[in-house]
Amino acid sequence: MNTQEFNEQIAQKSAWVSAVKQEMAKVVVGQQKLVNRLILSLLCKGHVLLEGVPGLAKTLSVKALAGTMQAAFSRIQFTPDLLPADLLGTMIYNPEERQFTAKKGPVFANLILADEINRAPAKVQSALLEAMQERQVTLGECSYPLPNPFLVLATQNPIEQEGTYQLPEAQLDRFLFKVVVDYPTRDEELKVLEMMSSTTATPRTSQVVTVQDIEESRALMDQIFIDPAVQRYIVDLVRATRNPEKVDTRLEGLVRAGASPRATINIALAAKALAFTRQRGYVTPQDVKDLAHDILRHRILLSYEAEAANKTSDNVIDSILSKVPVP
Repeated sequence: MNTQEFNEQIAQKSAWVSAVKQEMAKVVVGQQKLVNRLILSLLCKGHVLLEGVPGLAKTLSVKALAGTMQAAFSRIQFTPDLLPADLLGTMIYNPEERQFTAKKGPVFANLILADEINRAPAKVQSALLEAMQERQVTLGECSYPLPNPFLVLATQNPIEQEGTYQLPEAQLDRFLFKVVVDYPTRDEELKVLEMMSSTTATPRTSQVVTVQDIEESRALMDQIFIDPAVQRYIVDLVRATRNPEKVDTRLEGLVRAGASPRATINIALAAKALAFTRQRGYVTPQDVKDLAHDILRHRILLSYEAEAANKTSDNVIDSILSKVPVP
């Protein structure tokens, strides 16, 4: 297959991407980056953490995405008194048959909205960790596979401290993206006002994509070419997060721990997905740079000195992107 035929095939198989965006635009105003990252997560089988203050359409965006798919959707409201069984299910004793049977919980769905995920305690987070990484749930002595696709789309509020628990680094590393959701522009907020100021008409999304469409897109996405020079660029970026002072002396002492090899894999996968949505059969260094912040920001642990100086992981990533040579 030559390049032109491959690009035409990508254009044909990626038609659902624009259809999903059009449907989500009926409900979600602006937030293009958020919508794009949610679509990339579908292609990469990756979980997404959405962080932003209340009222920025985080939950609405996930529900809108679920409405465009012919797939099972569950919303789980995380609270301090949530138990693992409330999430995963439990074993129920049947007195007539004198045996235990599995009662599956709401996690057995294709899309999981974990609303305010940082409100649940450690027991629930560790239970969710198995589902996110292994895509299975253990109840009693048996493990039950989760449906395919299985995505956790979680939200959290960065400014609220009371009744919240900081997510463990091991769990954060399982998220493909951490997307920081910002306030809309003035024009976008005016459009929100026009759309949502009615108490009767509630806009909804229609189903325009199937699980089969996404599976076919993933198979084609796997064939997208990454040049060895771009692969080396990805590795150099991730390695620079571990010893940032080697690329920029101003970063010395700011990072306690950098990104793991899982970040390297995720950048390559997400770059392929981004190229696919841009209807291109190869990955460019710009694809990598466009994704770097959302994939690396939650994987860089800052030192106390960095926090005292009001430095963020995004500042570190900015410096690394400016210093690491681009092929």
